[in-house]
Amino acid sequence: MNDDPGDATTPPAGARNGPAVSRREFDALFERVRAWGRWEPAGRGAWNRVTAGHVRRAAALVRSGTVVPMARPWDTAPAPDNSRPALHYMSDLGDVEPPEPSAYKDFVGADYHGKGVSHLDALSHIAYRGRLYDGGAARELTGAGGARFGSVSALGTLVTKGVLLDLPAVLGSPWLEPGQAVHARDVVAAERALGVRIDEGDAVLLRVGRFRRRAELGAWDPGTASAGLHVDAVPLLAERGIALLGGDGDNDVRPSPVEGLHSPVHTLAIAAMGVPLLDNLDLEALSAACAGAGCHEFLLVVAPLNVPGGTGSPVNPVAVL
Repeated sequence: MNDDPGDATTPPAGARNGPAVSRREFDALFERVRAWGRWEPAGRGAWNRVTAGHVRRAAALVRSGTVVPMARPWDTAPAPDNSRPALHYMSDLGDVEPPEPSAYKDFVGADYHGKGVSHLDALSHIAYRGRLYDGGAARELTGAGGARFGSVSALGTLVTKGVLLDLPAVLGSPWLEPGQAVHARDVVAAERALGVRIDEGDAVLLRVGRFRRRAELGAWDPGTASAGLHVDAVPLLAERGIALLGGDGDNDVRPSPVEGLHSPVHTLAIAAMGVPLLDNLDLEALSAACAGAGCHEFLLVVAPLNVPGGTGSPVNPVAVL
């Protein structure tokens, strides 16, 4: 890790997002982790792995009852990492005629697939070479009315064991610099250092310290430079049988190591493996809570909005320790 934070708006010199991956190599990797035709209903993808037994085992992890929410504040301020700010305005200020009571109402809205809002990506969010997860043609399954396959309403409420891979804590640093790739070997090293193991049906949350860096150095454009997973970490996650992947970035390292492909981890996780993603989580409080408890696994609850045809949803995931 580079000890000099440098300019908050750009990755430091020597950012380590490699090694580079050709599209031919990427396509071979896509085929290696592809899980089409494996589950029914297909629109829930890898979430079909989570059974009632998984939920019971996750609930048994609760010890102190500490509840840690992970959503960012609803962000209405334009910034380099919030080019499409969320909306919030009062729609009723209580200035109505008697009788009582007066009412105060507000409106919220968001173009949430971006860098500013904590959200869940459903399986209809990403297509590769015109195909959604399980092979359906994206043009036939999505349209003005929303997704007819892989919508967020097909997922329902997600409850399982969460595993926090706190990379800055493992490395003894406040954050990973933008452009820093997390490889399969780093995932294994983090498991050992934190005393956890990723098992089938788990949700993996990767902390790179994005929001601590943002608080101390200011916002930058994570679409250009962000710490996150290199594609070589994805086969390990596929072999372990994860059901959900998330982080305080959007999971991809940027600049992308794959030629001509901006979001290769999104592509592998969603379109190949059928794994929903959680983007832009604030994991700072969870990092502190896990460090205090000496435990980096917990009960995780994710309750997206029930939007038929939706390609995802703003969410406030909750960890219970």
